[in-house]
Amino acid sequence: MTMPIPGSEAFSSRPVDPGELARSLPSSLPVHSVTQEQIDALDPLTYEVVRHRLWSVTDEMGEALKRMSGSPIVTDANDFDFAISDELGQEVQVGLYNTMLVGAVDLAIYWTLRHRATNPGIEAGDMFLTNDPWVGGGLHQNDVMVYQPVFHDGKLFAWTSAIAHQPDLGGVGLGSFSPAAQDVFSESLPTPPVKVVRGGRLQRDVADLWVRRSRVPMLIGLDLRAKIGANNVGAERLHALIEQYGPDTVKAVMKRMMSDAESRLRAKLSALPDGSWSATGYQDQSHEGDRGLHKITVTTTKTGDHLEFDFTGTDPQAGVINCTYAGMRGGVMLALLPILANDIPWSAGGLMRCFDLVTEEGTLNNATFPAAVGRGPIGPAWLTGSLVAECLSQMLDRDLELGRNVQATCCGTWDTAVIAGLDERGEQPAPFLNILMEPMAGGYGARPHADGMDTGGLFCIPLGRVPDVEMTEFLYPVLALWRREVPDSGGPGRHRGGLGASVAFTPHGTSIPMGLVLASAGKAVTQNQGLSGGHPGNTGLDVVARRSRVAELLAAGTMPSELAEISDTLEPGQNYASSYLAPGEVFSMTWQGGGGYGDPLAREPQAVARDLREQKITAAAALAVYGVVVADGEVDEPATAAERARLRDVRRDRSRVTGRTGGKADLGSARRVDDNLVEVAGGSGTTIACAHCAEVLGDTADGPLALAVYEGAPTEAGPQIVATAADYVDASVVFRQYCCPSCWTAVSSAVVPADHPDHAATIGRLTVATG
Repeated sequence: MTMPIPGSEAFSSRPVDPGELARSLPSSLPVHSVTQEQIDALDPLTYEVVRHRLWSVTDEMGEALKRMSGSPIVTDANDFDFAISDELGQEVQVGLYNTMLVGAVDLAIYWTLRHRATNPGIEAGDMFLTNDPWVGGGLHQNDVMVYQPVFHDGKLFAWTSAIAHQPDLGGVGLGSFSPAAQDVFSESLPTPPVKVVRGGRLQRDVADLWVRRSRVPMLIGLDLRAKIGANNVGAERLHALIEQYGPDTVKAVMKRMMSDAESRLRAKLSALPDGSWSATGYQDQSHEGDRGLHKITVTTTKTGDHLEFDFTGTDPQAGVINCTYAGMRGGVMLALLPILANDIPWSAGGLMRCFDLVTEEGTLNNATFPAAVGRGPIGPAWLTGSLVAECLSQMLDRDLELGRNVQATCCGTWDTAVIAGLDERGEQPAPFLNILMEPMAGGYGARPHADGMDTGGLFCIPLGRVPDVEMTEFLYPVLALWRREVPDSGGPGRHRGGLGASVAFTPHGTSIPMGLVLASAGKAVTQNQGLSGGHPGNTGLDVVARRSRVAELLAAGTMPSELAEISDTLEPGQNYASSYLAPGEVFSMTWQGGGGYGDPLAREPQAVARDLREQKITAAAALAVYGVVVADGEVDEPATAAERARLRDVRRDRSRVTGRTGGKADLGSARRVDDNLVEVAGGSGTTIACAHCAEVLGDTADGPLALAVYEGAPTEAGPQIVATAADYVDASVVFRQYCCPSCWTAVSSAVVPADHPDHAATIGRLTVATG
């Protein structure tokens, strides 16, 4: 007997045509469905009641997992999610936890229906487990999904799923983060879907095999059972709903939920002008020892009621900063759900019908096996989402009502730090491993009408929480020296980006050095970009204080509050590094705030003074970035007007103008493009003009606008640029600003590589209606 050996192409998943998938299923797996007539016959009251009941099922599954899990990643940070899917895997209702996972859950079910329906079969009482990012379910191997088919009267009716990040699943690096990895074989082993529950019974052989790989097997075993329990809760509630309303009614509601979400999103898109928007971002370093910049680029095109996200031109896969197709799709959903679907029920199966993805295989956000993908969700998938969010925000900024959902980029990335060692506080020393979850308190991006939320959370985890400091000290042998918001960390703008924060801790209760693994981005090139002239938020910064004085300070009754007090030997942590932290040393992590919106010189002076009083910004930033003079806590209005005029003169003197302006436009019939630009219809076509001084900047058909451009040192963006690019990459990094060459209002401000494409210069061509 010969057994086929599947190649890597077998372990890949893409969206499918539901009809084609249904027709491909074997006769041994009958499925339950309904006709369009049954869907149309639903009465509104029943539809709303059952829809909300399905929503409550996912909430109850989430509570069940949290009660059973012992992992702070689940209980504190809420880094997990759930879904109820129809018989074919289309997501009907998703949770409000880690929304990036929404882009991967259905892919795993599609794959399972294709490859497991015959052997070993899909039967009542089964549950499958997978952590294979090429199959789906999660975005990297630490995302582990347990999911089950739900049968009614012998027919496959639906699927429930529970997925959460696991603290460690093996591999070379602590927490399964391997900074030097060049392929997946140095990371946690990807496991394609395998039956972990058969006929309602946990398969001990599979469970033992699963937990054996981890450095913290008890946590992994407990989380496995917690996910099984959450799925059991989901199935029980679904069966109760079916018993009360009947299978056809429940299924009709599920199908209509998806079609309603689709139609509402399409209606919103139809109300907007057609056009294209582009954004490009970078990951600084791809692995330990690398000093390169690695590009992800996207062009978003809206035509009628449909979107296309084209990632052509993204750099080839490299090091550990890759994600699979599931990660790219998850990044798109990260942006689409809160920006375009914030007022639409998150029936993801319907929403995902409204866009197409164009991508090249073997690239950073569509990596082929066996690429290293451990950094997937918090590197390339996250950056993908930030770039898509930038494009969608530019698209919505044209509409006054929908523009309320416009937002500059939030905290930009997740700054990963993993510590592991020996906890000697108990009677018996015990190993420990902790992923620092403090960066959950990221800064949100500013909006056209409001500042970003300070330490408001993560864009991709609406219900995320920062862990309790005292609980961290209770669970692990560390002492926190501070955890606080960082002044100036929010991007300057007419509305300020939300602040990021920092934490510092020292080993406490262990006599041997603990391992320290770092994995991050946004230190050389910012990933929390501003919009409409707003500046980026702060760069991240990790520092290890060697030869520390912390023990002496604490013994003297002094709690240090600055790194300079602690040590004269401050060692910047690279983006990707395997290091250590010895007793008496201090590790400090500063994570990122949100980008600003609009020109900082347009911010209300009283808002700047308030920020200064509340220590959101420093006096240096108030003067140098915002041009506001504050004396004795009060704004000096004449001095402020003079300072802002001087700063505009500085912009004029240092800039070069590209192209020729065309006189003044009549703004009476102008249509908004963003905070600074308008479209004006004329006899020869449509022109772009400055919204503040009416200067004509170019014709929409003629390419680049006539803007003044300046390039200088990254620190000219403001005091939030705390990391030095040359410490991380070899490429030249600059602060690039485009201004109106008449009134010198900032149109675009960014910290980018010197060879960054000029998206801002072509804004007139890219954002206008095409028909």
